[in-house]
Amino acid sequence: MQESSSVAELVTSLRAELNRYSPGGKLPSSRALVERFRVSPVTVSRAIAQLAAEGLVTTRPGSGAFRAEPRAALPAPGDTSWQEVSLSGDGGPEVVPRTVDASGVLVTLAAPPPGVIEFNGGYLHASLQPERALSAALARAGRRPGAWSRPPTDGLPELRSWFAREIGPAVSAADVLITAGGQGALATALRALAPPGAPVLVESPTYPGMLAAARATGLRPVPVPMDADGVRPELLADAFRATGARVFVSQPLFQNPTGATLAPARRPEVLAIARAAGAFVVEDDFARRLVHDDSGPLPAPLAADDPDGTVVHVCSLTKVTSPSLRVGALAARGPVLERLRAIQVVDSFFVPRPLQEAALELVGSPSWGRHLAAVSAELGRRRTTMAAALAGELPELTLPHLPAGGGSLWLRLPGGGAGAGADEPAVVSAALRASVAVAPGRPYFCAEPPAGHVRLSFAGVSGATEIAEGVRRLRAAFDSLLEG
Repeated sequence: MQESSSVAELVTSLRAELNRYSPGGKLPSSRALVERFRVSPVTVSRAIAQLAAEGLVTTRPGSGAFRAEPRAALPAPGDTSWQEVSLSGDGGPEVVPRTVDASGVLVTLAAPPPGVIEFNGGYLHASLQPERALSAALARAGRRPGAWSRPPTDGLPELRSWFAREIGPAVSAADVLITAGGQGALATALRALAPPGAPVLVESPTYPGMLAAARATGLRPVPVPMDADGVRPELLADAFRATGARVFVSQPLFQNPTGATLAPARRPEVLAIARAAGAFVVEDDFARRLVHDDSGPLPAPLAADDPDGTVVHVCSLTKVTSPSLRVGALAARGPVLERLRAIQVVDSFFVPRPLQEAALELVGSPSWGRHLAAVSAELGRRRTTMAAALAGELPELTLPHLPAGGGSLWLRLPGGGAGAGADEPAVVSAALRASVAVAPGRPYFCAEPPAGHVRLSFAGVSGATEIAEGVRRLRAAFDSLLEG
C-alpha cells in the first residue's frame, strides 16, 4: 500500500475514535499505534500531524498526543451583500470589468469523485512523477548551506543559468527570471506587456488558464485561427492590423489543446509579423519535456533565435515533474525585462529558496535524464493506446491531429455541434454519469467555437488498462445519449 493511502486510512480510524477520549485525554503512544495498525512509525507521525493541523489533537514534545479542546462555535455569518456593489463598481464606462472566470482552469485541477477515470487531468499521473528523485532532491536541498535564507529576487544564479542553457545559446542567465511555475509567469508577462482594456492576440483554440489570466488582468483576448501547422500567419497579420494589438501569445510546440507544432516555414514569418507590428510574442513552451519518443528532433524555442527581444519566453519544470514543484522561468531581452522583474517582485517577492534548491538538485542528478526518457516513452505508448481505442470504440469522434508530444488528445464531436449526441455539455455530463471525466472544449475558445470538442488526457491516468476502460465508459455515455 502506498504511504499516502496508509496515512489517510490511519487518520480516518483515529478521527473516528477521538470521541472515546475526553478533551485533554492522552492518545495511545506512537509505538502502540504502530503495533495495532501494522503501519510504520512515519505513517503514525504523519497521521498525528494531520490531525493536529485539523485542530483535533495537540502534541507535546516528549509527552505524546492529546485530544484537543473543543473549538468555539463559529460566529453567525454576517451580511456580505455589500460586496456585490463594491466588486461591480468599475468606476466608469471605460474600465474593463474585473470578473474572473476560473472554470476552465478548475476543470483540470479539481479531483474527480472516487471511481471516476480522470481523462480531464492536466498533470502526470503519480506513477509517472519522479517522487523518489524529488524526495531525494528536496532532502539534499535542505542540507545546502543557506537553504532557508532569502534568495536573490531574480532567482538562484545556477538555476537561471540552467534555464538559459535549456532555452538556447542566445539567452544568458542575465535574461532569465525564476518564477512560481508557468501560470504565474504567464500572468506576469500579460500584466507587463499590455495595459487593462488592450487586445491580446491568442491562438484559437488555446489554453484556458492563459485566457483566464488575460481577462483577470483586464485584457481582451482576440482569437487567431490555427491549422495542423500552427497559427495561420496571414490571419495573424490581419488581426494585428485590425486590433492594434501589441501582444500575441503562442504555444509553438505541442500546442494545448490541439497538439500542433508551428511549421518551420511559419516560425520566422510569425516573428517578422510581430516585429512589423511592434508587438511581443509570449512563447509558452510548456510541453518541451513532454515530447514522445517517436517525435524526431525538436525545433528550438522561438526565443533561441531572437536578437531583437520580440519573444518573451515562458517555461516550467512543473508539467514533467509534479504539480507541487512550481518552478519556472521567464526569459526576455531589453527594457521589458525590468518591467517583468518589477511586477514579479511586487506580486510575490521571490520563489521560495528550498524549491529552487530542490529543482537544481533534481535537474543535476543522474535520475533526471532517466526520468525524461521514461516519461517520453510512456507518453508515446499511452497516446497510441488511446488513439487506437478511440478509433475502435468511438469512430464518430474526429482526431484532427495525432500529437508527438504533450499529454492529451483534442477531439471534434460529430455533427458540427448539432444534435443531442454531439452537444458538448450533454456529452460531458453523460461521461461523468458513466464515471469518466472529460474536459469540455468550450473554455479553450475566447469566441464562439466552430464545433463541439472534448479534450482527453492520457497523461493523468494510471496506464493502458485505465485508458481502455475509460474509452469503454465513454462509448457507453454516447450510447446513452443516442438512446435518449
